[in-house]
Amino acid sequence: MTALANQHGALNLSQGFPEFDAPERLKLRLTQHVQAGMNQYAPSPGVPVLQQQIAALAERKYGAQIHAEAQVTVTAGATEALFVAIQTLVRPGDEVIVFDPAYDSYHPAIELAGGTSVHIALQAPDYQVDWQQVAAAITPQTRAIIVNTPHNPSAKTLKAADMAALKALVIEHDLYVISDEVYEHITFDAQPHLSALRDPALAARAMVVASFGKTFHCTGWKLGYCIAPEALSKEFRKIHQYVTFSCFTPAQLALADMLNEEPEHVDALADFYQHKRDLLIEALKPGRFTILPSEGSYFLLLDYSAISSLDDVRFCDYLVEEVGVAAIPLSVFYADGSTDKVIRLCFAKEDNTLVEAAKRLCQL
Repeated sequence: MTALANQHGALNLSQGFPEFDAPERLKLRLTQHVQAGMNQYAPSPGVPVLQQQIAALAERKYGAQIHAEAQVTVTAGATEALFVAIQTLVRPGDEVIVFDPAYDSYHPAIELAGGTSVHIALQAPDYQVDWQQVAAAITPQTRAIIVNTPHNPSAKTLKAADMAALKALVIEHDLYVISDEVYEHITFDAQPHLSALRDPALAARAMVVASFGKTFHCTGWKLGYCIAPEALSKEFRKIHQYVTFSCFTPAQLALADMLNEEPEHVDALADFYQHKRDLLIEALKPGRFTILPSEGSYFLLLDYSAISSLDDVRFCDYLVEEVGVAAIPLSVFYADGSTDKVIRLCFAKEDNTLVEAAKRLCQL
């Protein structure tokens, strides 16, 4: 869709990257570390000062007691962390429960490990997990459950009851959790992010994946991390060592400085994106779309069933070619497709881009 947006000169609200730049302090610190000669390999698990800042952030936000050296591994983005976590846990013949719509890297990583994805489809407009359905899907081959909160693409968040149900199932069936929390600091309406790290019993069975790209508007740096129990981290690092070995040294140091010197950036992120969510929703209200709730992430779903009978892929083609707005069809996030007439917009964009895109969409 980004290629199509570029081809047609459309406003790109499709791919999930910010239109604005990384913080000035972060860019300055990167330059300083490069100029200081910090340009060689970092330790494979990450530079110690960044590991320590990550552990401190987890304690400040979630009350988690994390041993930085033993439990925190810095990765080449969250996608590498997800891939390595899946390779760490999944053995040939294992099953992994995945909730659709799902981020597209889960399924191929499970297949590459010799496992099988067991897809449970969540339905519009609520995209709520039916935990009885999850329990019924568990077999002796089930190895892990992948959760994603705040959720891409539905923009929903897991609640306390969801986390309790998840914990009960993984303990009862001796399962692991891969918790994709890349939008952890972007939750709305004063609702907290319920990380798997908040609950010691769940954290003991969880590999938690996060992203600096989402937090600091620097997706091109491709830096993320995985927090896991020491025993799982040891196994995780055996694979990480042969995937990327280590990650961008001066950027790791710059991120450590940013977390230490400007912690308010993380704390302000939810309000920063809530403003953009609310601006886009208000601008879309005169139109004919049904706007679905966005509880977290930087995505907004629109139901276009009152506008067109086209399927969502063809409707997105029409939008980019004729309306000048690029969006993502939700059906591509389902293993078996979806007939819901729902599209995803990314509002990690400048305010004027959001207003202009909504103006074009409201003409439909």
